[in-house]
Amino acid sequence: MRVSTQQAPCNALRRAIAPTTRSPKRVVMLGPSLEQQGGMASVENLIMEQCYDGVSVRHISEHDEGSALHRIKVYFRALLQFAGLLLAQKVDVVHIHLSERGSAWRTALLILLAVLFQKPVITHAHGCEFHLFYDNLPRLAQRVLSLVFRQCAYFIVLSESWRDYYVKRCGLSASRVVVMLNPVQLPETVPNRTKGDRVRLVFLGRIGERKGAFDLLEAFARMPEEVRDRTSLTLAGDGAVAEARQLAQRLGIGEQVTFPGWINRAQRDQLLAHAHVFVLPSYNEGLPMAILEAMSWALPVVTTPVGGIGEIITSNDTGILIQPGDVTQLSDRLQQLIENPSLRQQMGDRARQRVAPLSTQNYRTQLQTLYTTAR
Repeated sequence: MRVSTQQAPCNALRRAIAPTTRSPKRVVMLGPSLEQQGGMASVENLIMEQCYDGVSVRHISEHDEGSALHRIKVYFRALLQFAGLLLAQKVDVVHIHLSERGSAWRTALLILLAVLFQKPVITHAHGCEFHLFYDNLPRLAQRVLSLVFRQCAYFIVLSESWRDYYVKRCGLSASRVVVMLNPVQLPETVPNRTKGDRVRLVFLGRIGERKGAFDLLEAFARMPEEVRDRTSLTLAGDGAVAEARQLAQRLGIGEQVTFPGWINRAQRDQLLAHAHVFVLPSYNEGLPMAILEAMSWALPVVTTPVGGIGEIITSNDTGILIQPGDVTQLSDRLQQLIENPSLRQQMGDRARQRVAPLSTQNYRTQLQTLYTTAR
């Protein structure tokens, strides 16, 4: 696990082959470890993999999985690295990734440190449960967080619904809250899924109640046996894997469900390439990278209209939206897709078309504009 400062790989190459009299704008990005599992780290890695015109990006890991002591060490090491760069005048813009709970307070301290040195801050909000966290804070704590967030030059959110929340509930200026849907890398080609009789359903994410993994197992078990016999279900991710496996055994579907654990990018692409339907029946979300990745592979998505999902999925067009917790509806709509290959194909094609504008190239252009205009 690396917790040291890291720079985008193209920074050194740009300096070597394209010297210029104008120094690049130096961006310091703080967030979870690039090796951490989850959507935030996926977005960070996509950002770091891009080359920016006149901008260099350095990453500092301020959070990592592990014991409480380990997390404290990682954060204070990040604080020292960040403070050292500020004191050395090696920072022009600060980009901080925000989730909820402890992340909110860690982010607040980093924002205040940057403001102390008069550096513009871009906060990037990912937290799918930030509203639950913030709305349950004491009034004074809400005021403190809102005051700190209002110091940001820009505040990036993942959907219009989240923009409305931060403007109305946190008092942020609408002109500073910027909607940027997560980026996705489009595969050059997608496989022909019209052949074969077996239908493969795939779930990607942390296995547990919030993402609807247990509801999915219940829904799968409710399908007629003859439908299940030509279907397989894969739940890839960490979390309550043992509990989910036990539930599958109790429901009598243990032979049809696999749990490969957390998978890397190459394994994810392999799984999506061979899948027919993607399922994520979540109760709370920001804008899941897993859904965007599935759509990029031309998969129809069965999910819920929570967070920013309803702004990327049009029900019965680019996917199917069900209500969180409605296991009967989930089972029925999955069976509909299993039994209708032409519907799967049509929805998958439209899903890929929908996320095409969310390419990493377009995202890089948007982000570079924020970096160069942040004051």
